[in-house]
Amino acid sequence: MNNDNSFGSPKKGGNTVIISSLIGAVIGGIVVAALILGTLYFTGALNKNNTKQTVGGQKVVVNNSEASTAVEAVAQVVPDSVVGITTNVQQQTAYGNTEGTAMGSGFIVTTDGYIVTNAHVIDGSTGDIKVQTNDEKTYTAKVIYEDTSIDLAVIKIDASGLSAVSLGDSDQVKVGQTAIAIGNPLSLEYQRTVTSGIVSALNRTLVNDNQIVAENLIQTDATINSGNSGGPLCNANGEVVGINTYKASQGEGIGFAIPINIAKPIINKIISSGSFKPIVIGVNGYDAEQAYYLSQSEVSFDKGIYIAGVTSGGPAAAAGLQKGDIITAINNTEVNTMLQMKTVLYGLNSGDEITLTYQRGGKEQSTKVKVTEGSASNSSNSDNNNNFGSLFPFGR
Repeated sequence: MNNDNSFGSPKKGGNTVIISSLIGAVIGGIVVAALILGTLYFTGALNKNNTKQTVGGQKVVVNNSEASTAVEAVAQVVPDSVVGITTNVQQQTAYGNTEGTAMGSGFIVTTDGYIVTNAHVIDGSTGDIKVQTNDEKTYTAKVIYEDTSIDLAVIKIDASGLSAVSLGDSDQVKVGQTAIAIGNPLSLEYQRTVTSGIVSALNRTLVNDNQIVAENLIQTDATINSGNSGGPLCNANGEVVGINTYKASQGEGIGFAIPINIAKPIINKIISSGSFKPIVIGVNGYDAEQAYYLSQSEVSFDKGIYIAGVTSGGPAAAAGLQKGDIITAINNTEVNTMLQMKTVLYGLNSGDEITLTYQRGGKEQSTKVKVTEGSASNSSNSDNNNNFGSLFPFGR
């Protein structure tokens, strides 16, 4: 959106971001774009033998004469799937609270109008949420899903025949790869601006007043500004690998995106059923990065999720898990951050039985846990609330 929020510098090394201040949720827009009807791969897009591709049922030309670089090829297609999102909000001025307008970005993930954006783009709206598509049409959107703890939202407009993006795999993103950001910086006057750069770093953690705001972020030097929030960060194949969400307030070329993989299971379930409820195991926990910033914690561990509490009567309690256990894997997939654990759990269905690997007293053990659905509202239940959800200061 169009407000700056400053964040203090973390002191820890490794993958923690060390900067003087950050603008949180400044970039406004839509978070995750889902591939539904067709995938456009720009690898080979400059080959004369591959002159036409299909994206969302739309034919586009991406040959040698039309696009001289991968960035140019991506810019021919993906902006058609980027939207402007406008909301009415209360703004504090010297004369008291007044009604104002906030603007962000988003991207279309299905041809019938599902759109991904940041939760902070729509959170606090006092009226209708308006969406402007690339053909200058304006729609009123309905909120389908919103989770402020991961700053993700899915909204829906009543439309058909839209251009949908292709989703990539954020786990395959490498430092140095091409990064292309698309969104509406500053205002709709600059709608669908395309900037490019590289992936500068991975697994960044942002901290505000010695408290974690977000983790596992993709850092890029592709220029992003206020108003880009919720817009897509793409790779050279035109696939969305991240959702642009933050930028550094002091310094240039330091922006951050939420990895797209956390949104993919959410999008898939919404597309198939029309709604999403998070899958939980019934624990309150934190990872090693978060433990560093918990002054009350004397726990020392390098990997996994430390269980700070177990929900009475929940799946974890029924399986015998206890406070002090450290979850290291789910179905043989390592989970070293809360975001990673959510990504794995969100891909499951209520009633599924998982194999959970954990450490107790330095010894590795495993047990079976039957997962269940949590609350659909802001994922404020147990393990889907890592006790840091309220630290997203995403006001406009």
